[in-house]
Amino acid sequence: MSENKIGEKALDSIIGEMIDTVTNSKDEIFEIGEQSRTEFEQLNTELKETKTQVVEIIDEGDKLERQVRFSRMRLSEVSKHFDKYSEDQIREVYEQTHQLQMQLSVKREQEKQLREKRDDLEQRLRRLEETVERAEALSGKISVVLNYLNKDFRQVSETLEDAREKQAFGLQIIEAQEEERRRLSREIHDGPAQMLANVMLRSELVDRTFRERGVDEAIKEIKDVRKMVRSALYEVRRIIYDLRPMALDDLGLVPTLKKYLTTIEEYNADLEIQFTSHGEEKRLDSKYEVALFRLVQEATQNAVKHSEAKLIHVNFELTRNAVNIVVKDHGKGFDTSQKKEKSFGLVGMKERVEMLEGELSIDSDIGQGTVIMIQVPLNK
Repeated sequence: MSENKIGEKALDSIIGEMIDTVTNSKDEIFEIGEQSRTEFEQLNTELKETKTQVVEIIDEGDKLERQVRFSRMRLSEVSKHFDKYSEDQIREVYEQTHQLQMQLSVKREQEKQLREKRDDLEQRLRRLEETVERAEALSGKISVVLNYLNKDFRQVSETLEDAREKQAFGLQIIEAQEEERRRLSREIHDGPAQMLANVMLRSELVDRTFRERGVDEAIKEIKDVRKMVRSALYEVRRIIYDLRPMALDDLGLVPTLKKYLTTIEEYNADLEIQFTSHGEEKRLDSKYEVALFRLVQEATQNAVKHSEAKLIHVNFELTRNAVNIVVKDHGKGFDTSQKKEKSFGLVGMKERVEMLEGELSIDSDIGQGTVIMIQVPLNK
């Protein structure tokens, strides 16, 4: 047996062990994320109930405080005109005042305990959100590694001829992983992390708002905080969806595209996305479905981020031998002769189309919008 064959078997064995280890790690991370998400929902429900109790007990305390003030005024009146009241009347005023003061003290202590409970729940929720985000981010990164190990790396071990090519390929993998980490870091920092920081600041204003402007304003502030939390959760789910849309495996390409484009349209209030599909809605090989979804995703995101368009057309056509995709926006367009720095989106699209032995063309002029046309053969 040649040294090359021995080396390939050894590499396959090492890759197999790596796959087992990484898969187990991914399962453990997923379990941690699911447990954290379940606990988050439970704590969130408990927090809502606690906040309601805080508002109620504050209201009850305020009512008691007014009664105490009135009772003290009554007690002062009795003290000034002691000779005008009977012994029973005096005793009744003293006992009533004392009882109200005791009730008020109990209410304020209950209020203090509920506030502390609320603050503790909010801190625990923030920690759980961070845990869920880290678990989801790690799961996405591990999926990238598994994809390389299961497909690309095994194919490479069969086709690479010498150690230099293997080293170069390994460096490309590392570079791709680092770029993916940087992209995820930017998205999380600019999206959910900023939103959650704002949620923390706004939540600290709730107490002050209640004291200074009353219950109604405090409730409005809480509703605003709830909207911000909802937006942050949407961003987290969007990032997870970008890593790997689970609907792609379950439903197929066309239904997943419809769902994805509908979500983008809903999140951008002033944007309309018209999606049309022609041909048979049949399942394709996984490599085609993932690649084609990413191509539509990248083209649409480019239009959303850069074109300032109010209307985007996405046309998907599946024929017997090819897939044809057209993404057209009615935005500001750009000069295709001018290359932009770090235009990784278009570069990535071209590389992905080339891998599928397809063709990509971009037609755009300033003020005339942009049309991206993709054709991928299926008979290869």
